[in-house]
Amino acid sequence: MFSLKKSEKKPYQFLAWFSTLSILIGALIASLAPELYLHHFFFMFGNGLLAITAFLWKENSLLVLNSGLFLIYVCGTYYEYV
Repeated sequence: MFSLKKSEKKPYQFLAWFSTLSILIGALIASLAPELYLHHFFFMFGNGLLAITAFLWKENSLLVLNSGLFLIYVCGTYYEYV
C-alpha cells in the first residue's frame, strides 16, 4: 500500500543540480554551436560531478553511467585535440 510518510531528501542536492545544469548548458551549446566543441567540457564537468555525487549517494548504477560518460567525453576530447 502507499505510504503517507514524507520522503527524505538525499544529501548533496546542490552538487546534483549544479552538474545537471552543466549538462543542460552543454546540450544547448551542442545544439546551437557544435563546431565550437565546447560542449564536451560542460559534459565532462557535469558527468564527473554527477559521478562523485552518485558515489556519495552509494548509487552504483548512476556511478557507472556517469563515470562511463565522463570517460567517453575525455577520450573524445583527447582524440580531437591530440
